Amino acid sequence: MTGIGFELLKTDGRARRGRVSTAHGAINTPAFMPVGTAATVKAMTSDAVKSTGAEILLGNTYHLMLRPTAERVGQLGGLHRFMNWDKPILTDSGGFQVMSLSDLRTMTEEGVTFKSHLDGSKHHLTPERSIQIQHLLDSNITMCLDECTPFPATEAQAASSMRLSMRWAKRSKDAFVERPGYGLFGIVQGGVYADLRAESVAALSDIGFDGYAIGGLAVGEGQETMFTVLDFTEPLMVKERPRYLMGVGRPSDLIGAVRRGVDMFDCVMPTRSGRTGQAFVRRGTINIRNARHAHDERPLDEECGCPACRNHSRAYLHHLFKAGEMLGPMLLTWHNLHYYQDLMAELRQAIEDGRFEEVASALEARLNEGDVPATEDPLAHLKVKPAKPAKPAKKESADV
Repeated sequence: MTGIGFELLKTDGRARRGRVSTAHGAINTPAFMPVGTAATVKAMTSDAVKSTGAEILLGNTYHLMLRPTAERVGQLGGLHRFMNWDKPILTDSGGFQVMSLSDLRTMTEEGVTFKSHLDGSKHHLTPERSIQIQHLLDSNITMCLDECTPFPATEAQAASSMRLSMRWAKRSKDAFVERPGYGLFGIVQGGVYADLRAESVAALSDIGFDGYAIGGLAVGEGQETMFTVLDFTEPLMVKERPRYLMGVGRPSDLIGAVRRGVDMFDCVMPTRSGRTGQAFVRRGTINIRNARHAHDERPLDEECGCPACRNHSRAYLHHLFKAGEMLGPMLLTWHNLHYYQDLMAELRQAIEDGRFEEVASALEARLNEGDVPATEDPLAHLKVKPAKPAKPAKKESADV
């Protein structure tokens, strides 16, 4: 096998059930990739990430370039060995930081020069250097260096940005070292403009990649606009290759994007939310810091099999966050990643069964129901009620 393999196993409408093959194992799609930016999924061990059902995770070229450096990771056996993760890894190219760190970089046709957010040192990232770094990291899926077009952008700005990314895509492809079980993805850009997205898809298809990502979304345009862009972009894309929607997102985003033919996702949302006290559950979200959870003996989600839900009450998790204990963010992160993997598994099964729309609509309806508060305070009988003030005694008439 040269590159990575992709088998489209079943379709149901535009929803797709597939399998990506790499040198470090298979990825069943639709798939959600936990984000391990700096060679770690925050608050999780690699074994804990595996236990959620995750089959691939994401690392970041920009951050690993700065610390500990790609050369050091390569000398230590590559990212899989370095972080004790023997399953597939996808690495972002640094293109998102071209947008997110715009105040710390200068960009030319040649590439991007970053001023490190850590110590102010300068680092030059070209398409060729990005591919070299990802090779040193031993990434199974390498991403082309691109400019993530910000939102909003005029059509002229989006066109200029997209065409630069297409030139960089060709240079990335030329620099990529082909080997069995390793692949390179191109990234579709073009903002919210249908003709620019079509131009980008055509350019990348002509170059030829192992998979195709949809970039420049989830950057402030809103869900409705994002879905509209997917509606006119996905039908143009190569059907025999995996499609990856970058940086998305909320559970409702995932369901809606799978409905529109997307195979792969990543987002920091489940881990970042877990660290700040927000849990994703089948009925929406829960802020575990809220006082109403202080006496709640129920699990976060009665249908979830993660350690937080199997072993602990909402009251305990609430206490951990109020006490500032690190176990709280760890357990909530574990739960969120487990929930996301459960969601993906349910969507995969629904496509296999030919029931995608039925299942997806039911999942969306539940997300909109909202959490159900506890019906009563189980500790009410222990609380001391304030005594009622005594009534003043009646004055008796004096004896005469």
